[in-house]
Amino acid sequence: MDLFDLHGKKAIVTGAAAGLGQKIAQGLAEAGAAVAIMDRIDETEKIAAAMSAGGLTFYGVQADLMDREDLKRGFGSAVQKLGGLDILVNNAGVQVRGPAEEIPLDKWDRLIELNITAVFEMSQLAAKAMIPNGTGKIINVASMLSFFGGYTCSPYAASKGAVAQLTKAFSNEWASKGINVNAIAPGYMDTALNTAIINDPVRNHEITLRIPAGRWGTPDDLKGTVVFLASRASDYVTGAVIPIDGGYLSR
Repeated sequence: MDLFDLHGKKAIVTGAAAGLGQKIAQGLAEAGAAVAIMDRIDETEKIAAAMSAGGLTFYGVQADLMDREDLKRGFGSAVQKLGGLDILVNNAGVQVRGPAEEIPLDKWDRLIELNITAVFEMSQLAAKAMIPNGTGKIINVASMLSFFGGYTCSPYAASKGAVAQLTKAFSNEWASKGINVNAIAPGYMDTALNTAIINDPVRNHEITLRIPAGRWGTPDDLKGTVVFLASRASDYVTGAVIPIDGGYLSR
């Protein structure tokens, strides 16, 4: 099991004050990593302190990833607190819903800035820190909408398609430098991001019928795959987009 051991490793997880990101951060810490959670909310440091109460190691870094200068500041602060960087998980994201012809461009701009531009910039910064060491793991959070177009969420679908392609492009350049770049693609997860669908009895039923596992996913369902991708167990896995969807894509 030491293939999956992350003791001594240092990780950053964006958007980790709640939801999927928080569970991802917990999974990495449970495997032994020290984790810096980056989030825009003011309570980020308090949340990290509360998460550390169980004996795991978390650092909180409040940063607005939609502000490019604040992103750089937050990244530097996280690396300083950790004392280095081995793992980056680009989890932070936002959803915009509505008919494609009615979505305002300012909402498109904000979503693209967080869902793909911040992923690009965080990965650039991480690679510059990792390349001199000849090793590192970058894990992006893609989506089912990396594979198909969805409905009334065109900006999100566009951004998550871009995340999948960026994952492959980064891998092509950085695998030879010792950096594994992969993505997970969560299926339909029972989280606040999907509240609108969860509360729609027709869509909820339609989606559940297509999931062979017979249920929506939970944030805990992501932990194992993320730990795998962050550990030595995945040293020959790169450029992959791994669905965690209860079999949804295979149906």
